[in-house]
Amino acid sequence: MSIPRTIRIFDTTLRDGEQAPGCSMNQGEKLEVAKILAELGVDVIEAGFAIASPGDFASIQEIARTVRGPIIASLSRAAEADIDASWGALHSAERPRIHVFIATSPIHMTYKLRMKPDEVVEKAVAMVKYARKYCPDVEFSAEDASRSEPAFLCRILTAVIEAGASTVNVPDTVGYAMPGEFGALISAIRASTPNIDKAVLSVHCHDDLGFAVANSLAAIEAGADQVECTINGIGERAGNAALEEIVMAMRTREDYFRASCGRTLHCNIDTTKIYAASRLVATVTGSRVQTNKAIVGENAFAHEAGIHQHGMLTNRATYEIMAPESIGLPRNKIVLGKHSGKHAFSERLKELGFHLDAEREMHLFDAFKVLADKKKVVTDRDLEALVRDAVPARPAAWRLHRFIINSGSTITSTSAVCLVSAEGKEYEQVAIGDGPIDASFNAIDKIVDIKPVLEAFSLDSVTDGKDAQGEARVRIRQADRVYNGRGVSTDIVEASLRAYLDAINAAIDDIGLHENSATASAERTQSTTNILTATERSPQCQ
Repeated sequence: MSIPRTIRIFDTTLRDGEQAPGCSMNQGEKLEVAKILAELGVDVIEAGFAIASPGDFASIQEIARTVRGPIIASLSRAAEADIDASWGALHSAERPRIHVFIATSPIHMTYKLRMKPDEVVEKAVAMVKYARKYCPDVEFSAEDASRSEPAFLCRILTAVIEAGASTVNVPDTVGYAMPGEFGALISAIRASTPNIDKAVLSVHCHDDLGFAVANSLAAIEAGADQVECTINGIGERAGNAALEEIVMAMRTREDYFRASCGRTLHCNIDTTKIYAASRLVATVTGSRVQTNKAIVGENAFAHEAGIHQHGMLTNRATYEIMAPESIGLPRNKIVLGKHSGKHAFSERLKELGFHLDAEREMHLFDAFKVLADKKKVVTDRDLEALVRDAVPARPAAWRLHRFIINSGSTITSTSAVCLVSAEGKEYEQVAIGDGPIDASFNAIDKIVDIKPVLEAFSLDSVTDGKDAQGEARVRIRQADRVYNGRGVSTDIVEASLRAYLDAINAAIDDIGLHENSATASAERTQSTTNILTATERSPQCQ
């Protein structure tokens, strides 16, 4: 029997995935995602783009210090300052990698770089050598490789491998290639790059035409050793190749790839962790998984048609080509309610893929008990919604204390909101608006002293039934950056306020507004006449 061929999984959820509009994560969230990626068994975690911002640098640095097992990579342009920043963030990693890129297509070289092809080769070689001074593991990416001239692509890859690149990456940066075409390009590189056997050949495909996974699999068939992908396929524009689809395609169609590649394919992914990783990434980014998404969508293993249900009852293989358990989809029927104990609660969290420290788990258990008093049964979806408040921890510059609304079809909506600052001080403001939620948001704006632009707002039910929790999601823009927020409560107004505050706390944490906002709020509160009477005002917020 031939030895299986190992395909390396390079996960860029924390770098390319986070670049998707509205998918930004703070440091705590990135660390939690990195931990579950390590549990999942990815070979490489691209933790960010160190020079992009102080927040990115700090996140990479913390992941490098904390996460063991996978290679930790940082992206760098072909510039010394970028490489310096990457190494500064990565140097404490158990297995660091500096990832250097430069564009190689005629359109990019002419209009973006304004460089001649010879200059691009010279720059690429110089920067790979520069990165090698810091780190023996250097990856080189030829940006827009699928629209590059194949002969030039082979030339630059040959040169950077000679300069010390241990991995060379061929990206379909704008999702332009067709599967047959992209496979042929990888075959050509294999045949025409004389020293290609001295480096790992990688691919990175985008989904602009819907072929990211197909192109990645075609590249594997043609000889690629590594695929770069993201959880749930998140990423810029239409996204990246989805890790879960690539991995499960190789596993489910092992027969096909054994025949087409000449031997069995293997990767180091623990597929039973896929569902948990998918849910965590969806939770922290606020980017919902579409219902009919392959592998991890809510309907991926649902069967409604009668003929399908009959077949499933007879033999699951009639309509399921993979078992739900193979991706870690929970199937046991433990029912949690107000009489459930801590042990059953902890076990269910672990089955759902959440591993919390003792303090946060106890905090979550208290929240679970409060919810269980309001609902007869707490579902897995309810638990996932609750976990968002405990993991990953986000520094809370402001916390909702209470609110009072006065609203109706014949009166102007008014909201009195009381927030507690990180220092423990209470601040209250009153505002009017077009409905109770708008009025409440306006009151919050007065307290925190920033006026973000609300770009998106949605309300959904976590589960079915009148006692379901409401899940609010908001996206705000502040100082040219976008932040997501999420809130959960059986009261949809409270859920909305929590979501708005979650986004504001992310903005404050990122751009350091908290100290100024608290001071300004105190001054403003003292000088503003509260429109509530003494009898209307909540005594706890006076």
